[in-house]
Amino acid sequence: MCVNDEHMIKIFGISGSPKKGATDHIVQEALNYAKEKYNVKIEYFSAMGKKLNFCIHCDYCVREKKGCIHKDDMHEVYEKLKWADAIIIGTPVYQGMVSGQTKVIMDRCRALAAQDSHFILNKPGAALAVGGDRIGGQEPSIQAILNFYVINEAIPVGGGSFGANLGGAFWSKDMGADGVREDEEGLKSMRKTVNRLIKLTLIMKNENTD
Repeated sequence: MCVNDEHMIKIFGISGSPKKGATDHIVQEALNYAKEKYNVKIEYFSAMGKKLNFCIHCDYCVREKKGCIHKDDMHEVYEKLKWADAIIIGTPVYQGMVSGQTKVIMDRCRALAAQDSHFILNKPGAALAVGGDRIGGQEPSIQAILNFYVINEAIPVGGGSFGANLGGAFWSKDMGADGVREDEEGLKSMRKTVNRLIKLTLIMKNENTD
């Protein structure tokens, strides 16, 4: 599918993993798939090695409207969320749920919402999750990310029936990037999800330019 330059989509991908492994691989694979198949610009943020402080619910962001009291690497996320037309968040599954880093990234977006509650209004968002077990918490993790989109007025996107459903679900067999490379069903779910993400983003961009 070819997209005109004026409709070029900007996609921001986030890996909520503290290491270079399966989640890092699948988020970048999703971005690269989008770039190869569609006319898109991509940006990527990895939680690996980043300073990401917990939200402490101090309400500084609500009172001051100047962003978060923590001055750390979240500023990269803030800028790219505002830049993006569409979002992909990927997480490893820890104890049946998103990683702590993924949760921190989502929690800390309260500071953006305090400045502008529509900061990702109507931006399509997709979720990817990697578990070491076949059924290890991928769907609850994906749902947590989709809930983040709903709460912040973004549009959650799944991959549709028969193979993707809520989003991209991967089984790494605890083999890191090598494991997800071999997960054909996971790769299919990711591609279906990215395809729907792009198609919906095009619809939203066309509506905004009418």
